[in-house]
Amino acid sequence: MFYYFNMNKFAERFKELRIEHGLSRAVAAEKLNVSVRLIAYWESGERECDFDTLLSVAQLFSTSVDYLLGNTEF
Repeated sequence: MFYYFNMNKFAERFKELRIEHGLSRAVAAEKLNVSVRLIAYWESGERECDFDTLLSVAQLFSTSVDYLLGNTEF
């Protein structure tokens, strides 16, 4: 089961946060237990992450799921 959301906003914010935190795609992938290729797919908006991974992304970047999904500006 997948959690559907605005992929463009997620892609934009994921990449922005990854860079702000000084993480390479490889390091982010390792921390999230996913492949580097999947990170690239997320950042290009080609793939979605599942809900559990979305929660892990929010935790990794110390932000809210709402921010990642584009529902809030902070």
